[in-house]
Amino acid sequence: MLKGTGIMKKKISINVPCYNEENNVKPMAETLTKIMQTLDYDYEIIFRDNCSTDATKQRLREIAAKDRHIKAVILNRNYGSGGRGRRMRFGYYTGDVIVNIACDFQEPPELIPEFIRYWEQGYKVVAGQKTGSKEGKIKYFFRHLYYKIINVFSEVPQYEHMSGIILYDRDVMEEIKKIDEDIVLRNALADMGYEVKLIQYVQEKRRSGKSSYNIWRYLNFALNSLVNTSTAPLRLMTVAGFCMSVVSFAVGVFYLIMKCTLWYRFPAGVAPVLIGMLFLGSVQLLFMGVLGEYIGAILRKVSRQPDVIVSEKLNIDDEKKDETAH
Repeated sequence: MLKGTGIMKKKISINVPCYNEENNVKPMAETLTKIMQTLDYDYEIIFRDNCSTDATKQRLREIAAKDRHIKAVILNRNYGSGGRGRRMRFGYYTGDVIVNIACDFQEPPELIPEFIRYWEQGYKVVAGQKTGSKEGKIKYFFRHLYYKIINVFSEVPQYEHMSGIILYDRDVMEEIKKIDEDIVLRNALADMGYEVKLIQYVQEKRRSGKSSYNIWRYLNFALNSLVNTSTAPLRLMTVAGFCMSVVSFAVGVFYLIMKCTLWYRFPAGVAPVLIGMLFLGSVQLLFMGVLGEYIGAILRKVSRQPDVIVSEKLNIDDEKKDETAH
């Protein structure tokens, strides 16, 4: 509240997910604090630790003890960066807006004032968009390819190269709580139809540590995005199956005619049979894999997984948390 006016300051909540970032949490807290102190807003910086195995938890305890604006939610185990903890983590924030930023400094915290300025202009979602990356050309190329494939199959146009630094208005947060946890958040935003202001930047290298994402996790993320944004692969399977049936029937008729008319001069051999069997077998396995992805998505939606468990909270007011979580 502004002294002598009775006017409440708007509050900015900053969400900083982290995992094994012992050398990054303190510099990130200091950087964000300096930025927010230059702005005329109340603020809170909440680190969401995914049960780090290094000294990250201890670093968080140390910085939270010195500054009440620095808060932390330490999870009971590593639940991943997916949506299971989405409703939980939004419940801990009391701000009018949430700014999400990773702890590795690949996304510049200096963009936050610009994000807030566009929010004040009326944008309910402001997001970073990578125009390049210093993490490696090969990885960036595959990211670019991923977005192109998703946009080809998706029934709703998707935002390309939307990064992890993103601002949500409280109204958007309330809607996000309602969506299925298996849906990738950036895909959900495209489907919601909010006007998104994109701020372009070049992604930096990690300041310290090593990313917990590997090829398997990237592949899992890509497949989840595809399955949850489109049913086109299922229809493509139907069309491809029909086309292959027509081709197989035509080839069979051709071989029958040739063998009947040129019985001794047209040796069929076993090579065409083996090639055809291997081709059809591989196609069937591919189609079964696609079906399996959709079945797996259905299973995750109907299965009742345990809620995310928080093992430790630093500077978190439980009463406010309960009020905002429901």
